[in-house]
Amino acid sequence: MTADFAIRDPLQPGFWDERFARNFTPWDRGAVPAELRRFVTESGKPLAVLIPGCGSGYELAWLMEQGWDATAIDFSPEAVARARRVAGEWGGRVAEADFFAWEPKRLLGMVYECAFLCAMPPAMWPRVAARWAKLLAPGGVLAGFFYFDDKPKGPPFAIARTRLDELLAPHFDCVEDEAVEASIPVFAGKERWMVWRRK
Repeated sequence: MTADFAIRDPLQPGFWDERFARNFTPWDRGAVPAELRRFVTESGKPLAVLIPGCGSGYELAWLMEQGWDATAIDFSPEAVARARRVAGEWGGRVAEADFFAWEPKRLLGMVYECAFLCAMPPAMWPRVAARWAKLLAPGGVLAGFFYFDDKPKGPPFAIARTRLDELLAPHFDCVEDEAVEASIPVFAGKERWMVWRRK
């Protein structure tokens, strides 16, 4: 039950702080997903990658160990503290930052999407998509998990495939779209692993 949470607006860091502080994180996969492991293995070269809304950030240390230039950001201080603990020696690669204001040193090769878009109310989606496009170099990829459903409330806020296409098609081509092997319960049967290449 979430009725006793004081903050109900997911656009406020405190919304997420409360949930991390109380270990109410049903979106937390608890490990590096198989789809990301396969994607990295098959990529052929390391990329500069951003993990926005990183939460616990399990992927950060693993990506760094593969030789990738990874940065994880979150605007929730509780999430950042947890991600730094999880990252261990790579904790310095986790920053408390607003996705819409954070600037990379150079254009990125990849943005990793994992429960970030669905944490955002639908009114924010055009800003998210535009920001993804701005952060990525031509040929860079937006890769990760996209949550599809017709459930009106959130988070997680589900998206229709047609709506995702509308948001991304002006800047991206979809080059990979497949079922997820082992979804966690909150996303089971309703998510796809997708790779979108920046035009």
